[in-house]
Amino acid sequence: MIQGPPKIANFDVFQRDCSKNCKVSTFSKDGKLFVWCNGEVTNVVSTTDCKLLHTFDLPKVVGLEISPKNTILATWQTYISGKDGTAGVPNLQLYDLKTGKCVKSFIQKKMENWSPRWSGDEKICARNVNNEVQFFENNNFDIIANKLHLQKVSDFALSPGEHPCKVAVYVPGSKGAPSFVRLYQYPNFTGPQSAIANKSFFKADRVTMLWNSKATAVLVTASTDVDKTGASYYGEQTLHYIAVNGESAVVQLPKNGPIYDVVWNKNATEFCVVYGFMPAKATIFNLKCDPVFDFGTGPRNAAFYSPQGHILVLAGFGNLRGQMEVWDMKNYKLISKPTASDATFFSWCPNGEHFITATCSPRLRVGNGYKIWHYTGSILYKYDVPDNTELWQVSWQPFVDGVFPAKPIVYQPVPGEVPAEESKPAQAYRPPALRNKPVTSYKLHEEEPPQSTKPQSSEKPMSKTALKNQKKREAKKAAKQEVKAEEPSEAVLQGNQDSAPTTVTTGDPETDKKIKNLKKKLKAIEQLKELQASGKSLEKNQVEKIQKEDALLKELEDLELGV
Repeated sequence: MIQGPPKIANFDVFQRDCSKNCKVSTFSKDGKLFVWCNGEVTNVVSTTDCKLLHTFDLPKVVGLEISPKNTILATWQTYISGKDGTAGVPNLQLYDLKTGKCVKSFIQKKMENWSPRWSGDEKICARNVNNEVQFFENNNFDIIANKLHLQKVSDFALSPGEHPCKVAVYVPGSKGAPSFVRLYQYPNFTGPQSAIANKSFFKADRVTMLWNSKATAVLVTASTDVDKTGASYYGEQTLHYIAVNGESAVVQLPKNGPIYDVVWNKNATEFCVVYGFMPAKATIFNLKCDPVFDFGTGPRNAAFYSPQGHILVLAGFGNLRGQMEVWDMKNYKLISKPTASDATFFSWCPNGEHFITATCSPRLRVGNGYKIWHYTGSILYKYDVPDNTELWQVSWQPFVDGVFPAKPIVYQPVPGEVPAEESKPAQAYRPPALRNKPVTSYKLHEEEPPQSTKPQSSEKPMSKTALKNQKKREAKKAAKQEVKAEEPSEAVLQGNQDSAPTTVTTGDPETDKKIKNLKKKLKAIEQLKELQASGKSLEKNQVEKIQKEDALLKELEDLELGV
């Protein structure tokens, strides 16, 4: 079946809502419905003809959510308890979008995780209530069909897609016991073997759980509110990988510091992590938690995959200057480096060719507006809100997957209607006594280039076997020449090695560096083997490190033979 481009609605028919209290809106998952609250009522319209479908007497709504099949509208208003301390009026409402009737009301005191969560086919809906996750089936909210009860369970995440539905639950640690995340498949919640995967860890005051698009694995970012070492203002973060087949691992990040962002690619086989003290690193990992590509360091704290997964944007928003890097993920090639100053919001268009950046209230109450970009760095449209008005939210109309297939990537900037911003280098403050003296160049941080631009990147395409054989040939050739020329001194050197440890130098700084790194790795492996011998259970990636010992020893031997 060949599907043409989606029909674009005539939005000129839509009557503009000029209310100054309109601060929340949302689209349905397929983009066919649009809901907003203007401070007086909450309206629902069809995006195909802009026809008003429902109006609800809900003037103070601050949370809106539409179920995946457009069956239920969930609304949340700030909870207010009774004057005498009694329970207040239910503030979480569920409405049938066909009839417009309220089908259920709940009391939901906190706005955090307020919305019920549905499976893709709406056969299951779940919400977290008092140390348990309650499940409803087929949008029948009068009967609790199932419960997952765990002491102090504080968060959960349903897998995307349809049946069979899986659920990840988080239980914070207490009294020296570790925190843990467990995976279950609905409705198998009872019995010692009911969990299909489990991962426990310390140092976690809260977590974020992120399923991949195929519901085969979860990434768990564990965070503490305070870094007891005093190294970071943001607390401490660790990243864990849990698969539905029972595998789990700690994602080893090469640079210390906060974890700013973690995102899955749409293909569900790789994910990107932005981490480390500024300038932050960004790295692509595969499902074995091995690094695939290193973007080096830069002023960034967020990552955004295109809906098709073929382009990645690394950006520095918030307290950074809005610099972006747009990368071709097939060839790991930089496409453009635009700058969106003062941006507080970013979102990809469903077509994977355009994205929007915006400056919104209440994060910033001045300079509100938005820009539409092409991924080559061109600004196609710019809108600044009038004086004395604020921009609170910007949203693309969603479309179902498959409507916009990925197109070939171009590198030549497309024509833009708005001049691009010129990124002016920031001038460092100089005290009056130094202003008439020559400027000395000094870098506070050593910047690291992307993997694709490093000198040794030319050797990357070689397979592991070819690289190993090449090293063997070079080492044997060097060893023969060395034995012929300096056989006595070699014996003396061996005697010295037996009597006292010496630092072997080859005369080549690059080779010496490799030998030093190999010895560090082997020392770490010895420590892991000692832990294993003491009976401690190791992570999957730690076991894999031990298995690489023979290969590392052989590589070290080959390098030292070339001395």
